[in-house]
Amino acid sequence: MLVGFSTNDDAGVYLLDKGIGLVQTVDFFTPIVDDPFTFGQIAAANSLSDVYAMGGRPISALSLVGFPEKGDPAILEQIIRGGLDKMNEAKCTVIGGHSIRNEDIQFGYSVSGIVNPLQIWRNVGASTNDVLLFTKALGTGVISTAIKKDRASAESIGTATASMAQLNRAAAEALHDVEAKFGAQIIHAVTDVTGFGFLGHAREMALGNPAAGTSAVTLEIDHRAVPLLPGALQAARDGMIPGGLKNNRDFLGDCVGFASSVPEENRALLYDPQTSGGLLVAIAPEAVEAALANFAHHGVKGTRVGRVLAKSSPILSVI
Repeated sequence: MLVGFSTNDDAGVYLLDKGIGLVQTVDFFTPIVDDPFTFGQIAAANSLSDVYAMGGRPISALSLVGFPEKGDPAILEQIIRGGLDKMNEAKCTVIGGHSIRNEDIQFGYSVSGIVNPLQIWRNVGASTNDVLLFTKALGTGVISTAIKKDRASAESIGTATASMAQLNRAAAEALHDVEAKFGAQIIHAVTDVTGFGFLGHAREMALGNPAAGTSAVTLEIDHRAVPLLPGALQAARDGMIPGGLKNNRDFLGDCVGFASSVPEENRALLYDPQTSGGLLVAIAPEAVEAALANFAHHGVKGTRVGRVLAKSSPILSVI
């Protein structure tokens, strides 16, 4: 086992043979949008994301389905078709799956991928003076809550849905291009921002793994630089706060320090649980411009959102 659960990494990695690591992950959830085809797309993109976040390439998947006994089969068909659409885009073969009768609809995948054991991206390893880059924008949690309460605009629904259905493949390919130019050690830590929110996943990056020689650090995050989905700020101001956001805030506690100038709605969005969120990357400063250029070349909006400092208290500082 090359990567296990000791640092709450995005996926596990097992050494199959010299030069080949097997990446394994699983994820499934209940619908967060009304359209079943779109829900299938989002569930697939979310499941695939962990493999990309490890630096791997997805190769096969097994579907996981929970569906009501008296549910409309046409809805299930569209969910599965949506998932296959994204799996085909990722060039990941669905080789089977398992379904159960369940009161609530649930859908997702167990995904396997491959990675070069010398080029695994971990969620720990960030070094002092690294720059933090982020792809995608925050706000899917509060917007999903607004959708459920019929308080979301057409624009915010459309952009949030498109973001959740977007694969992190292009972002990962852009980072691989950076490695090809600067070497495999230029990218020090990568994670995808999902259910624990931006700050929750940043905490994992900051904690490091001292037992394995990876020092803890402090991440300084510029709240003005963090991209937000259209309608996200308004949803936060209107109190569209999902339960997961409250849980994330309670869990992180005094790990986070906010400058007094950071508005409450921006603070909330940094805790907001994301679905199929972007990649948070700690990269050496000399490769930042190349990474941003590569993101743009691959059609990805990459943003500089902070920097890595020597460890202090709190380990997450939002300015």
